[in-house]
Amino acid sequence: MNTITIAWIAFPFFVGFVIYLLPKLDRYLSLGTAIVSAAYAFWLFLQPSPLKLILLDNFGVTLEADQLSGFFILTNALVTLAVIFYCWETGKSAFFYAQAIILHGSLNAAFVCSDFVSLYVALEVSGIAAFLLIAYPRTDRSIWVGLRYLFISNVAMLFYLIGAVLVYQAHHSFAFAGLRGSPPEALALIFLGLLVKGGIFVSGLWLPMTHSESETPVSAFLSGIVVKSGIFPIVRCALVLDEIDPIVRFFGVATALLGVFYAVFEKDSKRMLAFHTVSQLGFVLAAPEVGGFYALTHGLVKSALFLIAGVLPSRNLKELQHTPIDTPIWIALVAASFSISGFPLLSGFGAKVLTMKNLVPWQVIGMNIAALGTAISFAKFIFLPHQKQEEKSNLRPGFWLAMIVLIGGLIGANVVYYKAYSFENIIKPLATIALGWLAYLLIFKHSKIKLPRFGEKFDDLVGFMSLILILLFWMGFAWLGI
Repeated sequence: MNTITIAWIAFPFFVGFVIYLLPKLDRYLSLGTAIVSAAYAFWLFLQPSPLKLILLDNFGVTLEADQLSGFFILTNALVTLAVIFYCWETGKSAFFYAQAIILHGSLNAAFVCSDFVSLYVALEVSGIAAFLLIAYPRTDRSIWVGLRYLFISNVAMLFYLIGAVLVYQAHHSFAFAGLRGSPPEALALIFLGLLVKGGIFVSGLWLPMTHSESETPVSAFLSGIVVKSGIFPIVRCALVLDEIDPIVRFFGVATALLGVFYAVFEKDSKRMLAFHTVSQLGFVLAAPEVGGFYALTHGLVKSALFLIAGVLPSRNLKELQHTPIDTPIWIALVAASFSISGFPLLSGFGAKVLTMKNLVPWQVIGMNIAALGTAISFAKFIFLPHQKQEEKSNLRPGFWLAMIVLIGGLIGANVVYYKAYSFENIIKPLATIALGWLAYLLIFKHSKIKLPRFGEKFDDLVGFMSLILILLFWMGFAWLGI
């Protein structure tokens, strides 16, 4: 088993370099790598106990693959598979596919790390690969957005690395469990790095510009799976250390509300989706014990929505209200919007029900407001005009293959929590969605409010790191008493 896991971790990196040697096989090698990851994820679900690999025992450098890892790895596999299909006939170079697969491999590695130093390596590799994909068009705008992402990410990871050293100083181990008994500044520094990397709360205000200004397939990668490399270790730490759970839940609620507040008023479709990435990551953190399932459903639906947004006639939602879109595209858009809103028959419903059932009392009001805001936001897509276009569609077959993978995944994932389908569980989400649609049609559809882009400027992002670091210090000293 250990040999299989080591081979699986190394495989994407090997393929990524082979693509440079055999560029004509780039798409096929990438496709095969994603399929291998999906197979490994399903294999993990069948294992009766977690797989643990001790790499450097004296330093606490270990890997752990379990069902939580399986959800994130499966998300990575399906999102990568869909993006490859989407790009199949677009003329992307071997460089693009090589970086996509290296990114895929580094994210896989992050999802099995259970110590801070190996996680650091995986996150840094994923950050470099993501930067190269963001800057792939080589325009001035894409290069600036990529450099902005890289700088913010690297500064955050410097804080993280100092925190990891403090954990080792306290326990002579880099294991996640070493946070217990470490000085509060270790918790603050490590969590600051992960919160920034994962796009959480005000630390994640770099995300809207980065995700909305990237190429469509790269946006799908970033929102569907890349940000979850920062989310996964936070969820893992919350499950390992009970005293950290309240901090994680707090940031979950705060993030869900912040993201949805901006999304409700946003008039740009890609920016709205980016703000909803922030919000939905809050749902993952709000109930860590079921965060893996929610991460899977969010990754699939958000990748689908970004790919669909890339083929709409405009990014401006006001213009789309007067420009009918092709009915098949509208159907795919509605299916994805239904899932993220929590409509039955799609796994977003089960994920939301399961999350709501695992909230603590003080979270309930905030998360219900966030769910209502989600319904309001995606009513913008659901109520767009549509008609069957007479002329032949210019959409490539790869787009529909990607939709089959992602929306099919949303339907198939219902088996994870089939018990959600009870009368009591169905009524509440439907009522929330209906109330959200009503609020949209009566109020928000005609709203002309445009929120300022406060906090998204480069110097603001660095300033927010300082504020979050102070907040985390206070939580470490006062809230947890450590």
